Amino acid sequence: MEETEKNLKEVVIIGAGPAGLTAAIYSGRSGHKPVVIGGEQPGGQIINSSTLDNFPGFPEGLSGPDFGQKMIEQASRFEVELDFDIVEEVDFSERPYRVDTTLESYYAKTIIIATGAKPRQLGLPNENKLTGNGVSYCATCDGALYRDKVVAVVGGGDVALEEADFLTRFASKVYLIHRRDEFRGSEILSRRVRENPDIVCLCSNEVEELLEDKNGLSGIRIFDKKKGKTDVLDDVDGIFIAIGYIPNNSLFKEKLKLNDAGYIITNDKQETNLPGVYAAGDIQDQRYQQVITAAASGAKAAMELDAYLNE
Repeated sequence: MEETEKNLKEVVIIGAGPAGLTAAIYSGRSGHKPVVIGGEQPGGQIINSSTLDNFPGFPEGLSGPDFGQKMIEQASRFEVELDFDIVEEVDFSERPYRVDTTLESYYAKTIIIATGAKPRQLGLPNENKLTGNGVSYCATCDGALYRDKVVAVVGGGDVALEEADFLTRFASKVYLIHRRDEFRGSEILSRRVRENPDIVCLCSNEVEELLEDKNGLSGIRIFDKKKGKTDVLDDVDGIFIAIGYIPNNSLFKEKLKLNDAGYIITNDKQETNLPGVYAAGDIQDQRYQQVITAAASGAKAAMELDAYLNE
């Protein structure tokens, strides 16, 4: 009982990306003194982005790491406790809920889950090294960096087709590489990319290697499965990998309701199926997965949580 009372918190926020830190700012300003457990990547996925150009208030843009640091600094102004430890277990079996980290146990009246989602990778050896330096997972975030350059998009679903089409606004040429014979996306999107003169469709092809020089990505090596031969696209300046996202849900499987893709199901108040438990950001947003929408859902969760605590 003593440990519970000592570490009893009104609000524990799991995750320190745009959703979690926005929730912390709102909750801190409301006087709840939230604890944010940031894990291995405080700032969230945005810190892997070289430039953030589509968040209001920064007309010149700023780097992903700078944006992440500014969010952390802003949250620190409002009696927010930042713990950059790793959550190992969350116990929803009784109230208050218990959140175990590597070094500590917190007891929470309410929880906001903002653990995000990570892009599904190709699994190539130097993929992580080149992320932000020629390799990207978000055309909306980074497309404008490749104006009048040549890019490749990997994937065959709606997201990949949409990203390829979007990138033609900036790039001089877009290779669309898909490992199957036909795209899996909708017919209208498939037709749109095939009819776009700036898109070169390379079905039945796989990316085998990311080529690099001292400046970053310098091209890609692809394998044509039908012809059984490799080819080098040495004109590629950037590659956008659009083969899906993996929600960071390992702590919540069989504890919260998830959809078929593993995202936490919430209502329009960001509430999960458990009382006092909210989810915000990419862990529950399968569609948009943008910094600004993550931040907005974090604000919503904190506002609804405040109303819940004051009932």
